[in-house]
Amino acid sequence: MTMTLNQKITSPGIYQLTADEYHADPVAGGSLSSTGARKLLDPSCPALFKHWRDNPEEHKPHYDFGQAAHAHLLGIGRPIHVIDAGDYKKKAAQEERDEAYAANEIPLLSEQWETVDAMVAQLRAHPVANALFDPENGAPEQTIVWRDRRTGVACRAMLDWTPNRGNGRLIVPDYKTTARAVDPRSLEKTLAEHGLHQQGAWNLDAVQAAGLTGDLDPAFLLVFQSKVAPFLVNVVQIDPHALMWGDLLNQEARATYAHCTRTGRWPGYEHVTSIDLPRYTVRQLEDAQEAGDLTRYSDRKQAAA
Repeated sequence: MTMTLNQKITSPGIYQLTADEYHADPVAGGSLSSTGARKLLDPSCPALFKHWRDNPEEHKPHYDFGQAAHAHLLGIGRPIHVIDAGDYKKKAAQEERDEAYAANEIPLLSEQWETVDAMVAQLRAHPVANALFDPENGAPEQTIVWRDRRTGVACRAMLDWTPNRGNGRLIVPDYKTTARAVDPRSLEKTLAEHGLHQQGAWNLDAVQAAGLTGDLDPAFLLVFQSKVAPFLVNVVQIDPHALMWGDLLNQEARATYAHCTRTGRWPGYEHVTSIDLPRYTVRQLEDAQEAGDLTRYSDRKQAAA
């Protein structure tokens, strides 16, 4: 059952929320999202997570493009306001942009809008990606709230697309725009850098907790699209071992959140740690030594002796 928010959420379920409502944490007593889970763990720490949670980030204009692509593809979210200008150098364009923000719209320059429109057209022409976001078989931006059985932590996830429950395997897609190439090697770096293996495991937990999966294990697919022409699309499935690591990290984050919430302590970097040079620097130094580029000092010492 899908419910609309009119007060703080007190029970697990599927809710229809705006992005602002979701990010403000609508759950009574507080909850943990996938983004928050990643901010709790190394290289971040609980103190940084708490600061991020208690001090909402100001709007960053570079998010507008991705939000507009999602809104145009999914048919939900803030309205897109197209500004007939090539840049924001003129005062009139600046004022129109600010008015759009004030009206809770996404401002896009005309060229940006043309790019977003072309991207969505390209995705709709992709046989797999188009089927994953079929309006006949699902709904966009549903929020699932559940309680983790191990820790008791309240969790939340806003899915780009929640498929209807059927007789087959539930497939949960997530749309990502990227300035990088979308070949497999490039996407492996994106996966690691942004913790998408954790997001995948988190979203799979969400649909299972919501009872959407039936007897078959659900699948999580990332639909990557390049923001550069020809706006290539690549639909990828995360390797099960990567999802396993994501699940372990999520468990660690939930346990950390539970402990910090219970004790009221959100520690930073409190212990003396040992650090080394990055591996690539060590390799560069080893190569230089092997090539004889690091022998001058030792040669001078021997000559002096």
